[in-house]
Amino acid sequence: MKKIDSKIPEGPIADKWTKYKDKINLVNPANKRNIDIIVVGTGLAGGSAAATLAELGYNVKAFAYQDSPRRAHSIAAQGGINAAKNYQGDGDSSYRLFYDTIKGGDFRAREANVYRLAEVSGNIIDQCVAQGVPLARDYGGLLDNRSFGGTQVSRTFYAKGQTGQQLLLGAYSAMNRQIARGKIDMFNRHEMLDVVIVGGKARGIIARDLITGQIERHSAHAVVIATGGYGNVYFLSTNAMGCNGTAAWKTHKRGAFFANPCFTQIHPTCIPRSGDYQSKLTLMSESLRNDGRIWVPKKMDDVYAIREGRKKPTEIAEEDRDYYLERRYPAYGNLAPRDIASRAAKERCDAGFGVNATGEAVYLDFSSAIERYGKEQCKIHGIENPSKEEIIKRGEKIVEAKYGNLFQMYEKIVDENPYKTPMMIYPATHYTMGGVWVDYNLMTTIPGCYCIGEANFSDHGANRLGASALMQGLADGYFVLPYTIGDYLAADIRTGKISTDLPEFEEAERVVKERLEFFINNKGTHSVDYYHRKLGKVMWDKVGMARNAQGLKEAIEEIREIREDFWKNVKVPGGMYEMNNELEKAGRVADFLELGELFAKDALERNESCGGHFREEYQTPDGEALRDDENYAHVSIWEYTGNPNEIKCTYNPSEEIMHKEQLEFKDIKLAQRSYK
Repeated sequence: MKKIDSKIPEGPIADKWTKYKDKINLVNPANKRNIDIIVVGTGLAGGSAAATLAELGYNVKAFAYQDSPRRAHSIAAQGGINAAKNYQGDGDSSYRLFYDTIKGGDFRAREANVYRLAEVSGNIIDQCVAQGVPLARDYGGLLDNRSFGGTQVSRTFYAKGQTGQQLLLGAYSAMNRQIARGKIDMFNRHEMLDVVIVGGKARGIIARDLITGQIERHSAHAVVIATGGYGNVYFLSTNAMGCNGTAAWKTHKRGAFFANPCFTQIHPTCIPRSGDYQSKLTLMSESLRNDGRIWVPKKMDDVYAIREGRKKPTEIAEEDRDYYLERRYPAYGNLAPRDIASRAAKERCDAGFGVNATGEAVYLDFSSAIERYGKEQCKIHGIENPSKEEIIKRGEKIVEAKYGNLFQMYEKIVDENPYKTPMMIYPATHYTMGGVWVDYNLMTTIPGCYCIGEANFSDHGANRLGASALMQGLADGYFVLPYTIGDYLAADIRTGKISTDLPEFEEAERVVKERLEFFINNKGTHSVDYYHRKLGKVMWDKVGMARNAQGLKEAIEEIREIREDFWKNVKVPGGMYEMNNELEKAGRVADFLELGELFAKDALERNESCGGHFREEYQTPDGEALRDDENYAHVSIWEYTGNPNEIKCTYNPSEEIMHKEQLEFKDIKLAQRSYK
């Protein structure tokens, strides 16, 4: 049994990272030329890591299942990236960002990692500006900021509603420079299907060329997993349809522990589901909550009138609107954290106040902001006694400048003009705070195997604050991993090239091939999507925004039944040695069917409510999450004990062994969260 050692340095929290860097082992430039590193995933975390490691002199092999790193799902991040620069002079600091992140995660994150994240956040902005990332600027040309949920300062840097895209292009340009120099060997349209362990260390991967179907062996002295989260276990989510948990799950089955799988974020501002035919959901940026006010009608008569088309939302009088976030959380209002805002929307809709045909939508209204900005602009331009039309015209221009691409996206999908009528929104699965367990060095329990970005568990506890995903991805890739991986690789300078002819590579390749051949040869009756949808419905209904012991026990049994039927009756058309999207999906859904059961088991074992994990049995009298710090102030860490070489899954993941990493709070006092 492996021992849990987080390797947190001693000393004051503000000095830990600096003193740690001063004492770790280094690899000199001449030796770096002889060391190979595999980076799986080329979003913000993987792309920034690959570029930085290559810049340092290592030989990097980077793998992306897309046709270009530019297509990584990081591109979909809209609202911004947090950094403690205090450009607004509103009292921000590294400590305040650290505190907000720990509190936002409901005190279920590791203090040392979070403080380091806050500490290096400012460096990220300097790096991106140097790359030419077009972050928004104010009238005087200085970098601008806006507010996000769970904070009382403005620390979010942004590029309109395209922040992830612009940051990814910055990392991609850094990668391209290294590709041109020959320091990064880029493998587009390749999917990692297993990690290879040689002598107890990660020494390579087995990958499939998604164009030709060929199975390939790739060796290295270390492997970095940067493949994002597993939110698509719900089938419907804001993630791209290709997003999956396969690389992380295969790593888990080879010996990397998995932490807090039940910590999943439901984002409060997404376009509502419109029917069973949908294959994904669309995010509306949290930045919209800076200026949008969330409400539902107070009167049921108005709710029915809106649903039946007899009334428009603009016809509901101000006094008949329930701005429920402003009412319940006056200190933060519409910028309450995501888990709280999502549950509040669900509570209103469960009470019958949902405003669309399915009863699963609330309004996000910009009329107040448009009027406020319009009056301000009229003042600035010296317009006395402006007409209402003039005020609205000028206000809409300001809102368009801030959120125009998001409004355009909404109108294209919903066919309603959000400048003239409120948006309809509803919570949807968005991000996973759980993931592969890593220590302070970002190394998993497999020596030489690292995990960064959303794929690991380390920084966000039970709930991630908005605009912190991009911060973590780039912090890990640009400023943390390049230091910590050298400490491990310093012992490998005499190892030489890792051969792919070793029996461990041969065995891993055999397992991958036989599993793929099984899918091709299995003459079942149901498509992969048939099973993915069934799994997603169980997950959403019983392991979603609200959970209870009975529902979780039922979910474990139902997921097990779906998985058994999947291995008997799944049908995958086409061949193995060709481009075959259904074959790709089959492997990913097979992994989701295992991960989903462990997810439900983890939720069942955690008998408290915290952040995005809301157990109905554990809540305060006014419906807020009720933590149990005496028994659950720990990371739940799961160890796989099955046979990773089996072709068909006969193992029940809910039988995994759970370990605990106790969380110590020396710099922040444990307290029940309050945003009121």
